[in-house]
Amino acid sequence: MMKLPSVLHYTAEHLWVQETDDGNWLAGITDYAQDLLGDIVYLEMPKVGNTLTAEQSCGLVESVKTGSDLHAPMNGVVTEVNEALINMPEAINDNPYQSWIFKFTPADINDTERLLTAEAYAKLVE
Repeated sequence: MMKLPSVLHYTAEHLWVQETDDGNWLAGITDYAQDLLGDIVYLEMPKVGNTLTAEQSCGLVESVKTGSDLHAPMNGVVTEVNEALINMPEAINDNPYQSWIFKFTPADINDTERLLTAEAYAKLVE
């Protein structure tokens, strides 16, 4: 059974995002995506300070099966990356919603209106 926390927002490119208390947002890949990829062995994260352009590639997730681009969930700037995942990318397979990949500040908070709810994402991946 696929997990889809309703507190998160989702993209059609299989990322989840969540606002944090400091106004930044966390981004990671969904349970569906990690399941599809299989065992994750390597992450190429966006660099801190990089500008994100919605739906454009900003990193890479590699598994034993394939490589998959990370697509920016919205326009913004990368403020932090999850350093712990560099040596333990498989943590995403174990806990996709605790294992955020990067943190960013959105350029326009209204961009969140283009994101999917858990319900809409579930329909997309059915």
